[in-house]
Amino acid sequence: MAANPGFPLVLDVKGWSVLVIGGDEEAAEKTQRLLESGARVTVISPTLNEALRHLAASAKVIHRGRNFRETDLEHAILILNTIRGDRDFAKMLVAKAREKGVLLWSVDYPEASSVTMPAVVASGHARVAVSTSGVAPALSGFMKEDLERILDAEFAAFVEWLGELRDQAKANEPDAEKRRALLREALDGFRLLGKIQYPKVWLDERGKRNVPAAATKSQS
Repeated sequence: MAANPGFPLVLDVKGWSVLVIGGDEEAAEKTQRLLESGARVTVISPTLNEALRHLAASAKVIHRGRNFRETDLEHAILILNTIRGDRDFAKMLVAKAREKGVLLWSVDYPEASSVTMPAVVASGHARVAVSTSGVAPALSGFMKEDLERILDAEFAAFVEWLGELRDQAKANEPDAEKRRALLREALDGFRLLGKIQYPKVWLDERGKRNVPAAATKSQS
């Protein structure tokens, strides 16, 4: 199956204008993530769910209570289109976004997007992005849930401690190589270990395809 894995980047949206089109739960979740990243968010939708109404009422986002207009693209660097089931709108939007040089993500329409939205696991300062290149987005969600259990509060505290140790080393050790050695020593013994438990339907299919068990790691 052909897929475009893209070129992974983290986009700094702090202080930049971002549009969210739609007013449902998906739009609210994406809006909250953008606000946490420091973006200036404008939500375009005739109606809003309760979470977005609260954000608009508290002036945390700008709300345009109408449908999208081409003039909305002015000054935006990114559009998140959360409207489902309207392929024609998504195709029109990607044409306009390309014309204006604006990045675009459309839910359920990777072919009408210039960026993808991976599932993100956050634990303190650490971020782990999970993507299947749009081939199996539901799998990304399952992996996110399991990784959230692994990267728990202790892991967040560990990352915080590593950051403090790095700051101390930069302040007290002028030799760059010695600083790197100190930080490598602090990580000595760290491993992220685990095994995959596959569903029965895949185990049956794997047998039909003659895929060696060793190639698919462990199962239980």
